[in-house]
Amino acid sequence: MREDYTILAVFEYSTEAQLVKSKLDSENIRTMLMDETTIDSDPLISQAIGGVKLLVFNQDLKKASEIYNDIRTYETDNKGNAIHCPNCNSTRILVADVQRKNFFHMLFPFFEPRKLICNDCKTIFK
Repeated sequence: MREDYTILAVFEYSTEAQLVKSKLDSENIRTMLMDETTIDSDPLISQAIGGVKLLVFNQDLKKASEIYNDIRTYETDNKGNAIHCPNCNSTRILVADVQRKNFFHMLFPFFEPRKLICNDCKTIFK
């Protein structure tokens, strides 16, 4: 990976990455995709190689992060209502990365309960 670029986001499929890349490109932000063609040739290996990486030029990273946070999809409850952070009341909620702190969840990751994280204050909650 080039040192003058930073990973802004990782996507499971290249079509998702292309949509965000197009928006950033339209705002004159220098971007590139990594592992796009590999995953397009065999989508089943996306998890194994870590997905399609959207890279942003380091000098454009702050502006790109602001745009990406404005356009990304945030989590909702079963009725489609926004979920609010218990700490700051923000509705910019994402699914938190899995922790897999114990052996059982390493063997059976689908039993680990889903946790949410606030994109603003980084509070993790259920």
